[in-house]
Amino acid sequence: MLKSDRLAPWAAYLLVGVGTLIMLAPFYFMFVFATHSRSDIFSLPPPMWFGQDFLLNFGVLTERIAFWRSLGWSLYVALAATALTLLFCSMGGYAFAMFEFRFKQPLFTLVMGTMLLPSFLGMIPSFMIMDAFGWIDQPRALYIPGAASAFGIFMMRQFVASSIPRDLIEAARMDGCGELRIYWSVVLPLLQPAMGTLGLITFIGSWNNFIGPLILMRSPDMYTLPLALRSLQSPVNTEWGALIAGAAIATLPLLVLFAISSRRLIDGLTAGAVRG
Repeated sequence: MLKSDRLAPWAAYLLVGVGTLIMLAPFYFMFVFATHSRSDIFSLPPPMWFGQDFLLNFGVLTERIAFWRSLGWSLYVALAATALTLLFCSMGGYAFAMFEFRFKQPLFTLVMGTMLLPSFLGMIPSFMIMDAFGWIDQPRALYIPGAASAFGIFMMRQFVASSIPRDLIEAARMDGCGELRIYWSVVLPLLQPAMGTLGLITFIGSWNNFIGPLILMRSPDMYTLPLALRSLQSPVNTEWGALIAGAAIATLPLLVLFAISSRRLIDGLTAGAVRG
C-alpha cells in the first residue's frame, strides 16, 4: 500500500509529461521546418533538428506577400478588438450584475442565447450588413461587430457579482460619485484580473481570425496575416518552407504572451466561479 502511494505521484507526473510533449510537438516541428527547404520538409525521415534555410524561406515569404503590412494589420485589428471588447463587455457585465432595470433577465437570456448559435450561421448576414455599411475591405469590419461578445459580458458579470461588494458601490454613490465615475474609478480597477483574461482571449482569437478576413477583405493590401499566409498556397507550387516560416513568426508572439500571462488567465477564469 505504501509503495503504491509513492508511485502514484510519479505516475501522475509521467502522464502530464507525456501529454505536454504531445501538445508541444506540433510547435517544435513548426519551428524546425521553418528552417528547412521544401525538399527537406517532405523527406523521409523528416528533419528533427534546425537547419540553415530560415533566411532563404523568409526572403521568399517577404517576396511573395506584403508580410510586414499584413503583420501590421493583424496587430492593429487585434489591439482594437481587445480594447473595444474590454470596454463594452466590462460595462455590460457591470450593468447586468449591479443594476436593476426592466426586462433585465430576458435581455441577459437573449445575450446568452447568442452563444448557442454556430458561428457559420452569421457569415452571410455579417457580409450583408458590412456591405450595407460600406465597410467591405475595411479593418473596422473585423473588430466593431464583435466588440460586445456574449462570452465577455457573461464573464464580466460573473466576476462583478462575485468580487465587487454592492456596499462599495453604494458608498461611492453616497459620496456623490456619478455612475461613470463609479465605473471608471471603483469598478474598473477591481476588474483587472478578469479584464486581463478576457483581453488575452480576445487578442489571441482576433490574431488567429481567418474566416472574418476571408469574407470581408477583398484586396491583398488589406489582408491580415492568416489570410496573407493562406495566399501562399497554390495547387502547383507551394513554398512550404516560406509558409511555415511565416506561421512560426506569427505564432511566436502568442506563445510569449501566453507564457507571460498564463497565471493571470487561470486566475481570471476561476475568479467568477463562486457565485452565479
